[in-house]
Amino acid sequence: MSTREETLEELLLEEEVLTQNEIVLYNDDVNTFDHVIETLIYACDHTAEQAEQCSIIVHYKGKCTVKTGAYDDLKPRCSMLLDAGLSAEIV
Repeated sequence: MSTREETLEELLLEEEVLTQNEIVLYNDDVNTFDHVIETLIYACDHTAEQAEQCSIIVHYKGKCTVKTGAYDDLKPRCSMLLDAGLSAEIV
């Protein structure tokens, strides 16, 4: 029984070490809602509804987390947002 408890403790510890990064999109006065929505659909695999909701949050709150996950997955997505003229960063 102690072997099982030890394995469970190792598993829980390993899960705590895994970190989730986030892409945060920031508001600007340049890009249109349509451009932001289309870019989120393309770069972050959002549905039209998700992209629209994120664009509204960014507009009114100044920023919004648009994608979470492993850094290696987020880096190219964030680059696509930046290449499209949006303001974003991985935190």
